[in-house]
Amino acid sequence: MKQGRFSPGFLILVILVAVIALFVTFFPQSPIIPQQPISEIIAMAEKGQVKSIEVEGNQLLVTTTQGEQFKSLKESSSSIYELLGPASKNIEVGIKPESSFDWSRLLMGMLPFLFIGALLFFMLRSARGAGGQAFNFGRSQARVIVGNKPTVTFNDVAGVDEAKGELEEVVEFLKTPEKFLALGARIPRGVLLIGPPGTGKTLLARAIAGEAEVPFFSISGSEFVEMFVGVGASRVRDLFNQAKRSAPCIVFVDEIDAVGRHRGAGLGGGHDEREQTLNQILVEMDGFDSHTNVIVLSATNRPDILDPALLRPGRFDRVVVLDRPDINGRKAILEVHAKGKPLAESVDLNTLAKETAGLSGADLANLVNEASILAARRDKKAVEMIEFEEAIDRVIAGPERKSRVISHQEKKMIAYHESGHALVAKMLPRADPVHKISIIARGMMGGYTRLLPAEDRYLWTRSQFNDTLAVDLAGRAAEELMFGEISTGSGSDLEQATILARKMVTEYGMSDKLGPRTFGHKEQLVFLGKEITEQRNYGEKVAQEIDEEVYVLVDQAYSVARGLLTHHKAKLIQIAERLLAEESIEGEELEKLFNEPVSSPEALLPIHQG
Repeated sequence: MKQGRFSPGFLILVILVAVIALFVTFFPQSPIIPQQPISEIIAMAEKGQVKSIEVEGNQLLVTTTQGEQFKSLKESSSSIYELLGPASKNIEVGIKPESSFDWSRLLMGMLPFLFIGALLFFMLRSARGAGGQAFNFGRSQARVIVGNKPTVTFNDVAGVDEAKGELEEVVEFLKTPEKFLALGARIPRGVLLIGPPGTGKTLLARAIAGEAEVPFFSISGSEFVEMFVGVGASRVRDLFNQAKRSAPCIVFVDEIDAVGRHRGAGLGGGHDEREQTLNQILVEMDGFDSHTNVIVLSATNRPDILDPALLRPGRFDRVVVLDRPDINGRKAILEVHAKGKPLAESVDLNTLAKETAGLSGADLANLVNEASILAARRDKKAVEMIEFEEAIDRVIAGPERKSRVISHQEKKMIAYHESGHALVAKMLPRADPVHKISIIARGMMGGYTRLLPAEDRYLWTRSQFNDTLAVDLAGRAAEELMFGEISTGSGSDLEQATILARKMVTEYGMSDKLGPRTFGHKEQLVFLGKEITEQRNYGEKVAQEIDEEVYVLVDQAYSVARGLLTHHKAKLIQIAERLLAEESIEGEELEKLFNEPVSSPEALLPIHQG
């Protein structure tokens, strides 16, 4: 049984029940004995019906020859022998010393009072505990890290060299402030880390805690917010009071958007608990005391909803952006996480860095861990490249679903669908190269085609978008071309293509008809969380033209995809048949298949369903 499972009240109740049980056991109630007058006892003795009499003071316990017992009372000045006379010769008379006090009756009488007293004691003790908790309710829950034994250092952080440089400077400022003060530089008040989830914001904060030889206070933004008004502001005051007493030090507030959202958007006005907490943070960060060496470090992936007062100079003086790593950053991150793991000679981290474009640092850490798990499951002594390749698929698309049973016709349709994506991507000059085709179900997908960008891309052109639309729609075009039918497998492709086409028209100004302008203004309702509304700054006629332009872009891309597949139908069939046989094709084998001549003229025949 786990320690601390029962409350003190429950233990007190168990003790009381045990006391009552013991009392009943050792002090059992005596049976009720009838009372008789002394005259009746004397008459029975004269008739020879009394066997024995036990005398205890003035009380008599009479036992008859029939075994019956009676109680009686005599005068204190009278002797039992005088009362019985000659009849006492045939009666056993016993004299019992008189008891000075009846403890059993006393305990039975006091038992209810003991129970009530124990109950009152427990209630008063609970009230005192609640009072102590209420007194500590406004205390900060921050975790304090003090010492020079770091668990994470800047050497464990890779792929964000610029951000790491900014924070190394902050640590140096805390260690040797005189170097900066000699030139009139003042210590930064706050550093805000901004970036998508998984890019290493919290890891950088842990590295600062490991590198800085000063106290490090760590707390989450959600720990300030409570149901009771004023508690968050009280905790902020207590946190900064602790930090000031430990200065110089660092205060790290993770997920600051929990309390730093734009004011004036919630219910309750200025009396909203979250707004009071934010107001207290603003005052503490830029109050009257301007000489306190306390640096506030915060992290968020939602800078768009933060209050402007937080972002002005004097509060968060520096905004450090952490983006998804480029190819060099991905390689450095893979090296960090692969350190200490037995890797086979076939593992090429450069190739893995090229194949993982768009993945964050957390994704890459998960990828290395998944590869190690796969190698251990296969009883290998080292992690090989095949485990890393499969781990990439697991991270991107999910684990294999080999137990999923599908019909041969459905499997064939999936094969032609994915072959259509791959062939159109190969034929279009501005589409990303094809790295892998598979009809093995993963996650929610029946099959997938993985494209591998030749280089990291930060800008997109209209021709690249048009080729991407054609690749997205090629699966549906292949189904219609080969089977004369379409399936639900193109649902996500159509959604992705429609969203991209609408962005081309409304956000990127890539419509010849509507010209270089944007349409609609998106803003988030802060109080409602993630709900995003669009303020239309255009009329119904323009809305209709936007829909028409989106349709034109999608229809043109579909025509391009269908035209390419019709012209290269034999190659489409060749790829699909190979895919049906092998289920997965990638790398050099896939490139050989693309370059392999078509050998069967009968492959040009249509294969409609049924």
